[in-house]
Amino acid sequence: MKKVLLIATGGTISASATESGLVPRLGTEQLLSYIPETRDFCEIDSMQPLSIDSTNIQPEDWCELAGLIKSRYEAYDGFVITHGTDTMAYAAAMLSYLIQKPGKPIVFTGSQKPINLDISDARMNLRDAFSYAAKGKPGVYIVFNGKVILGTRARKTKSKSYDAFESINFPLAAMIDGKRITQFYNPSPSLEPVKFYTEIFPHIFLLKLSPGMEPDVLDYISDKYEAIVIESYGTGGIPFADKRNFMRKLESATLNGKIIVVATQVMLEGSDLETYEVGSMALKYNVLQAFDMTIEAIICKLMWLMANTKDYDELRKLFYIPVLEDIMTDVS
Repeated sequence: MKKVLLIATGGTISASATESGLVPRLGTEQLLSYIPETRDFCEIDSMQPLSIDSTNIQPEDWCELAGLIKSRYEAYDGFVITHGTDTMAYAAAMLSYLIQKPGKPIVFTGSQKPINLDISDARMNLRDAFSYAAKGKPGVYIVFNGKVILGTRARKTKSKSYDAFESINFPLAAMIDGKRITQFYNPSPSLEPVKFYTEIFPHIFLLKLSPGMEPDVLDYISDKYEAIVIESYGTGGIPFADKRNFMRKLESATLNGKIIVVATQVMLEGSDLETYEVGSMALKYNVLQAFDMTIEAIICKLMWLMANTKDYDELRKLFYIPVLEDIMTDVS
């Protein structure tokens, strides 16, 4: 049987009710006690480096998870990471960059209801995660509500419903129905060994534009951060009206060596700054655009890349090299 390592970090799946609300409390053996049937198809070891709400998780914690997998990579056929849903899409994206070309499945899962409730999605999600970790394709994934989603393409789209995650601008990798896995994504076997990375640059700011926002905000952010991701309008519109001209501030920030990525607030279909004047004007400066990437993937990719370089030309080249299907637009 395949050997799978469970790495628990807390989240709703392990939570219990308190006077202050749900708090992660259950350990790995308690989680596994709810899915004894998984022992029929895989051997399971477990560890628990964290027991926190994922709202409190930090980028450095994801580096620790990557390090734990690196130190145990040869001993297991697959890995399951239980994680709170609120930042799970960020975690899956980050590990997609920190662990590249893995030859084994690395699976994130969690739940919208604690596993110790009579009615909960936790038992199915955890059972499915072990099934995919033992039988699925190599890569980093989120397994949730029967869906298998690439780690660079996941987004939490519902705050309470069981079908909380969607695959953004990319098909589902697979579906799980009980013991049956229907595979849609079939990655080509990598001829290169797995590559682990250990350093990140977490100082990335996400700015969501709204009508009436003063462009001076870019001055303040540029003093504090080396990279800014701008959630613009539509296909990539940035206002340049006389009253509030963001283009002037964009020019100043890029001249000062700041890395600017323009994305869109619209969840599906991505950006294309060349469509309208309000977007194409931004391309006069050293600005990257996100195309079909998710916000989670953009931020995590910048954290990974900027740990090694902050040079715009080099970073631009690396940013557009696809990692685990994170970008499909050919900008070569």
